[in-house]
Amino acid sequence: MNIKEQIKEYITSQPESKQGDMQELHKRILKLKPKCKLWFLDGKNSEGKIVSNPNIGYGSQEIKYADGTSREFYQIGLSANTTGISVYVMGISDKIYLAKTFGKKLGKASVTGYCIKFKSVKDINVEILMEAVRYGFTNT
Repeated sequence: MNIKEQIKEYITSQPESKQGDMQELHKRILKLKPKCKLWFLDGKNSEGKIVSNPNIGYGSQEIKYADGTSREFYQIGLSANTTGISVYVMGISDKIYLAKTFGKKLGKASVTGYCIKFKSVKDINVEILMEAVRYGFTNT
């Protein structure tokens, strides 16, 4: 199964209430960066043990570690969780930037260093969320 098929299967496996929100966000993110690299991480480690929620990734960046090594990873992530949906803006060095810049304008969302979490798209200002995603694509 290719990545686009995995993403489609992941979105359609969600409860109906999340399915529509996930599909809308997926389309909006692709509209911002139509030719970006797509990722699908199933949430399992090398032994097949579940270690995180599955997530869809968009874009590509090089992550550098303190030991001098690096690896490729996505810029923006989208994941369903038990209480709603998470959007990850990866690679931001300023861990308060998202909360400070977008937090109050987003609506009913919690914002951490790189994660914007909300229950439903109807609870947030999607245009502000897309501004945060756009920031992630251009600044990571």
